[in-house]
Amino acid sequence: MIHVTFLFRLVEETFTIDEVTEMLDGLQTVVHSEVESELINTAYTNVLLLRQLFSQAEKWYLKLQTDISELENRELLEQVAEFEKAEFTSSNKKPSSELIKPKLAPLNEGGSELLNKEITRLQEENEKLKTRLKTIETQATSALDEKSKLEKSLKDLQMIQGDQKTNITQDISELEDTVSALRCQFEKTLNDSTANQKFLEENLVTTKHDLLKVQDQLSTAEKELEKKFQQTAAYRNMKEILTKKNEQIKDLRRRLSRYEPDD
Repeated sequence: MIHVTFLFRLVEETFTIDEVTEMLDGLQTVVHSEVESELINTAYTNVLLLRQLFSQAEKWYLKLQTDISELENRELLEQVAEFEKAEFTSSNKKPSSELIKPKLAPLNEGGSELLNKEITRLQEENEKLKTRLKTIETQATSALDEKSKLEKSLKDLQMIQGDQKTNITQDISELEDTVSALRCQFEKTLNDSTANQKFLEENLVTTKHDLLKVQDQLSTAEKELEKKFQQTAAYRNMKEILTKKNEQIKDLRRRLSRYEPDD
């Protein structure tokens, strides 16, 4: 709206050039401000309208598509201007037939059926999710129970291992004592065996010396005995008899050789 001050000044009959220029400049400023305010208000109104449309579309799960290039279509813009004149002026001019579009009708049975199907699908999916959640909860509970059992088994096993470790330590200690005792006994037996072996070796050497001495004595005795036997009359008579017998045998062999035929 034009400012009231300019209306009062236009009542005067005569104006100077400076006054006219001042009034026109003021009028230009006022018109510019009013037009800018109306454009900003229109832009905000359009934003609120689009926000409502988008909210309703989001509520009903609608997918909207826009064509930005249509905003610069001069023909469509002129049709919008004609529509504005037809709707908001008192003229009798009718809008073009292209602007007579059927208005959006409320949701019919088909839309309700689609919405009901979507609601049913969502409910079924919700039930499936609930069932899956119960299954997961059951599995989680079973897993927790199994974990508790395993932890208890692990503790029992650790206790048993601790007892076994103690028993094994005792057994190892006893075994080490036994091995140590056997080692001492073996070393003692080995020392005794070494001493006995040394004693036996010494006895063997002594026995060998005694045997050699006895053998030497026996040889000497045999020689003396033979020498003494050769000096006896019986030995001399036996030797003479043997000599005679040998001579007789040789004579018999010569005689026999005369009667044997030549080969």
